[in-house]
Amino acid sequence: MQLTAVGLNHQTAPLSIREKLAFTAADLPEAVHRLAHSRAAKEAVILSTCNRTELYCVGETEEIIAWLAQYHDLPLEEIRPYLYTLDSNETVRHAFRVACGLDSMVLGEPQILGQIKDAVRIAQEQESMDSHLNAMFQKTFAVAKEVRTDTAVGENSVSMASASVKMAEQIFPDIADLNVLFIGAGEMIELVATYFAAKQPKLITVANRTLPRAQELCDKLSVHAEPCLLGALPDILHEYDVIVSSTASQLPLVGKGMVERALKKRQHMPVFLLDLAVPRDIEAEVAELNDAYLYTVDDMMEIVQSGKEARQKAASAAEAMVEEKVAEFVKWQKSRQSVPLIRALRDEGERARRQVLENAMKQLSKGTPAEEVLERLSIQLTNKLLHSPTSTLNKAGADDSNLIETVAQIYHLDQH
Repeated sequence: MQLTAVGLNHQTAPLSIREKLAFTAADLPEAVHRLAHSRAAKEAVILSTCNRTELYCVGETEEIIAWLAQYHDLPLEEIRPYLYTLDSNETVRHAFRVACGLDSMVLGEPQILGQIKDAVRIAQEQESMDSHLNAMFQKTFAVAKEVRTDTAVGENSVSMASASVKMAEQIFPDIADLNVLFIGAGEMIELVATYFAAKQPKLITVANRTLPRAQELCDKLSVHAEPCLLGALPDILHEYDVIVSSTASQLPLVGKGMVERALKKRQHMPVFLLDLAVPRDIEAEVAELNDAYLYTVDDMMEIVQSGKEARQKAASAAEAMVEEKVAEFVKWQKSRQSVPLIRALRDEGERARRQVLENAMKQLSKGTPAEEVLERLSIQLTNKLLHSPTSTLNKAGADDSNLIETVAQIYHLDQH
């Protein structure tokens, strides 16, 4: 088994595929535990966001792909075209780039680093990580911190949250005149709500599965906001001009019929709907309705690219730093691979030392002169330590130039 990664992201797969392979926050702990205790892998970390699903493992690539398909109950041939698979060095490079925001839809965005840390924490809680992945991700966090500190890759970044406000402003001239509804109360909704709150909308409501969590988010905002339960959505949807949703629901919470009825009550005043969830919270068919402007995470691409040129220049410096750090980590990995061999070599030497020492002590106890005992000890120890290399060289003969050169290098011997 080797260090490997299997994944898909916004560059390799459309939203319709990404949502099928996403892991909800509730399912993720059990999923990573099952993966790390399957025949596919012995270590695993699963990163699942609206833009990517990636399985970082010490395992067998094909087995991991098969596990992913089986877990989501999908045919292997349906998902394979959208997946990328990475070998050991490529996995390290990819993890570094993702953590630095170099592989994000929004170049340099900081949110992904927190998402990776959460994924690693969950894997640790599930005892799904050991030395290989732990070492890689600890280095990943250090590299991300250094890159973000020493380069401008995260500057001038248009986040998904700020882009949400810009998209709404393309439809409505003034956010301050609007009623805004947030469905969900997680990290993404909190970020988006903070940007909308700064525009002082007329009304903000947070709908959530539990009322205390909705109230908690309302209390964090700089304006008055009201909590409600998800069950109230059919009755209140028509009151809102902007609807932003991001929950962990496996099924849509807002259907075409619900929006259609809301539009009739609004007398067909336009409504802006932004679905940031993967899988989607709002049925795709809502986009077919007149006066309903529905956008998904993939629709954000154009607006979040603003300022891309300036960030690309900084990204070049960041990419160079990543390459340097990858080389350092790979070199360190290789040095660690020889540690068990070095330990075994020293153990063998220690066994030989103890054996000849015991023989020497027996001879001394019998009255054998010390000079004679020391002479025998030195000869026996030399023979024991050199028996294996000389025997191997004799068997190999003169044709194995690599072996001869290696032994000469180890013992600093002149072959001429």
